[in-house]
Amino acid sequence: MLRKTLQFAALITLSLFLFAGCTTYTAGRSGNVPPGKAKKITGSKSAKPYAPGQRKKK
Repeated sequence: MLRKTLQFAALITLSLFLFAGCTTYTAGRSGNVPPGKAKKITGSKSAKPYAPGQRKKK
């Protein structure tokens, strides 16, 4: 009984470490999506706000 519990805990821990490294990509200012694709995803009429050289300095 203790051995099965230990194996189950090890399996859960291993799966957490495996899935912790997964990344997701989002549209917009993340830099992982080209400006044209971000424009299409968000439905914007222009890709200018998503282009790195066209961002307004804050």
